[in-house]
Amino acid sequence: MHPCKVVIVDDEPITRLDVKEMLLHEGFQVVGEGRNGEEAIQLVHMWQPDLVVMDIKMPHMDGIKAARILRNYASCAVLLLTAFSQKDLVDQAIDAGVIAYLVKPVTEENFIPAVRVALQQHRRYRSLQSDLTAETRKLEDRKVIETAKGNVMERLNCSEREAYKWLQRQSMAQGIPIAELAKQYLPNTSK
Repeated sequence: MHPCKVVIVDDEPITRLDVKEMLLHEGFQVVGEGRNGEEAIQLVHMWQPDLVVMDIKMPHMDGIKAARILRNYASCAVLLLTAFSQKDLVDQAIDAGVIAYLVKPVTEENFIPAVRVALQQHRRYRSLQSDLTAETRKLEDRKVIETAKGNVMERLNCSEREAYKWLQRQSMAQGIPIAELAKQYLPNTSK
């Protein structure tokens, strides 16, 4: 498996350097570094990292706003690394979809486990999201097939079982999935 790609975003060069050294020491690949939320978005777009380690308080665009934007189009985990632990900031981070929140100063002993947990939780989340999408698609396909089956039953004056078998035969004959074929037999699209 390839090493995880990481982008580091913090307006403090010394923090970026410390974080980078810890990550490299553990075998992570640091693919980009930025100083603010705008750069974070550009770097994520360019590198498609697995993880963004980002500060909250930065010029131009803060880390929470950047995390909110990234949540809508990127598939990376976001770990906020900040000197601020106020409840309202933590709540905002949660709302923005941040997967982990770590208060500075950090050490390798607390940072690396947080990174590993964040990456694993993000993988789990993506897997669940993928499973949910697949199940939703199956349910939608089932609804289409049931509706088409009803239309075929009416058209051919046959039982539910016979209508389903007819759809199966047509599907095999045309070489398309039954759900795709069924769309041809929905109201307003029937042949």
